[in-house]
Amino acid sequence: MTSVRRIRHLGRDEILIDRARWCDSFWSKFRGYSWQRTLPDGDALVLVESGESRMGSAIHMLFMFFDLGVIWVNEAGEVVDTVHARPWHLSYAPQAPARYAIEAAPSLLTRVAVGDRLAFELPEGTP
Repeated sequence: MTSVRRIRHLGRDEILIDRARWCDSFWSKFRGYSWQRTLPDGDALVLVESGESRMGSAIHMLFMFFDLGVIWVNEAGEVVDTVHARPWHLSYAPQAPARYAIEAAPSLLTRVAVGDRLAFELPEGTP
């Protein structure tokens, strides 16, 4: 079973994403949204690295067919960078080391800014 997390904006005490897939294995990160034709409404991924890194948290958009809003977050929960990622772009890397890369619809970028603090929580009812 795939693990999920809720993503909360701590400054506004607002749920940004109710159920994001938690991708902490090589294969779940490698697969991501590659080859998918559309992004389902409300869908999101959190790509989890073992530690903070600029290059380790970089993403690619090869074999992608839709735009993504990408938010990089460090271990302290601080947003360190964001980007509107375009299909077939070789790579995007954050301006500062990050441990998490959140991939979702580009509209998410209007609700988050560099310096904001986010929290990853287990959704209600999750054992």
